[in-house]
Amino acid sequence: MRLIVVSVLAMVIAIAVGLGITWATATRGVNVGTITIGAWTARPKIGTSGIDPYSRAAIARSGELPIGTGDGVTFTAIADDKGRALDGRCDVTVSGVTPAARFWTLTVYDMKGQPVANTLQRYGFTSEEVVRESDGAFEVRVASRARAGNWLPTGGVDRYQLALRLYDTPVGVATRSQKDAPMPAVATAGCP
Repeated sequence: MRLIVVSVLAMVIAIAVGLGITWATATRGVNVGTITIGAWTARPKIGTSGIDPYSRAAIARSGELPIGTGDGVTFTAIADDKGRALDGRCDVTVSGVTPAARFWTLTVYDMKGQPVANTLQRYGFTSEEVVRESDGAFEVRVASRARAGNWLPTGGVDRYQLALRLYDTPVGVATRSQKDAPMPAVATAGCP
């Protein structure tokens, strides 16, 4: 009798651990084939047939339509360059240049991947509408209250993420450093 109880208990524990790990990888993904440059993270294989099974499960769960590898790559940031989580009540500055790309977008999303609700219905900038300096650099302020220049409202949410999509770009699987792909800096400028 004791052998049966121990066996059933071991099976219950194994099932619970297995399901827990599966749920965690399907909701959070894993770092297989991940590129991290500063605050930005990308998974360039996500839009290819070489996608890993964990990323495939995360995409199936979220319903996201990833960019194909020949079309571009998506970089996301959930924290600034110092590792501080992006807080919608703080002023965050995204500044610098982007890697070579025919077109890019910078968008503010909540942690579930939905555009951050705001009264202006302003969710992002494109490479064609952002105001730049003479050297091509730009600065976008992400804050809950209006700011001069390129400003994206956060609606005052607790946490958000930024998505930088580069279209028709050489950035991909072989990219490894800031030298290969100069990514814009993400800095928290101030918090109330």
